[in-house]
Amino acid sequence: MQAALQAAGQGWHVFPLRPGSKRPALHGEQSCPRTGPCVNGHLKWEQRATTDPDRIRAAWSQAPFNVGIACGPSGLVVIDLDVPKNKSKGSSDAPDGATTFKALCERAGHAVPTTYRTRTASGGRHLYFTAPPGLHLTNTAGTIAELVDTRAWGGYVVAAGSITPTGTYESLSGLQTAVLPAWLRTILQPTPKASQAPATAVLGRSNRYADVALANETRAVASAPVGEREGTLLRAARALGRFVAWGDLPRHLVEQALQEAGQAAGLTAAECRSTLRSALNWSIAHNQTRRETA
Repeated sequence: MQAALQAAGQGWHVFPLRPGSKRPALHGEQSCPRTGPCVNGHLKWEQRATTDPDRIRAAWSQAPFNVGIACGPSGLVVIDLDVPKNKSKGSSDAPDGATTFKALCERAGHAVPTTYRTRTASGGRHLYFTAPPGLHLTNTAGTIAELVDTRAWGGYVVAAGSITPTGTYESLSGLQTAVLPAWLRTILQPTPKASQAPATAVLGRSNRYADVALANETRAVASAPVGEREGTLLRAARALGRFVAWGDLPRHLVEQALQEAGQAAGLTAAECRSTLRSALNWSIAHNQTRRETA
C-alpha cells in the first residue's frame, strides 16, 4: 500500500497486480460484473489506474498486491533495460540492455540520462522519463537497441516495492524524473505512414515515390545536427525499409546512400553500419505487405 501511495503521490496512476506477480489483479472483460467503475462498460487496467488515495487504500487493504504503474495516463515513458535470459545460467558474455543503451548514448554524443530509476527483480533497470506534452508514444521492443524496450501508452511497469519469487523491485535514486531527451524522442516517434506510396500505384509511379523518399531521407541524415544524427539515421532507415520490402528500392542502394549521408554528418562507418543493419531489418520485417492508403 505504501508503494502504491508513494507512486500516486508522484502523479503516477497505479493499479493492483496479483500478490507475488507481475500480472494485473483486475477482472477480465468476460468476467466483468458491469458494476462499480465498469457500470457503463468494462474498463481495462489502463482505464482503471488511479491516483486517488482512498481508492488505493480500499484496494490494497484487501490483499498484499504488487503495484503496476500505467505509463500512458501517468505521462511516463519508461526505458526497460533487460538482461539476457541465459545470464542466470552462467553465460555472462552477452551484453545486457544497460550496456547496449550506454553504447547508443555514446554514439549519439550524450551521457546516459540522469533520471529516476529502479532495479527489476531480474536485475535489469527501468529508467523513468516524463513524456513531453502532446507526445503520444506506445510500447516498443528492440527499436532502440538489443534488450532495450520502452513502455508508454498501452504499457505498464512494476513499481518499486513490489515483490516476486525472483526478487524485489527496488528504487535506485530519488523520485525526480527527467523529460524524455529530444534525441530519444526522435528515435521513438513512429515513422509516418506512407501516404505518398499508394498500393494502387503502377510500378513506375511507385518507384518515383521511392526515389523522392530516398533523396529526402538522405538529405535529412546528411544535415542532421550533433545529438540527432543517430536518431535521424535510424528513422530514415526505418522509413526507407518499407520500400525495400515492397521491391521499390534495392537494399544495397539504400544502405549505400544512408551510409554516405551518415558519415557526411559525422558518424563513423561502424556506427552507420550498425544502425542501418538493425533498422532496415526491423522495417523490412514489419512491412511485408504494402499498406493500402487513400
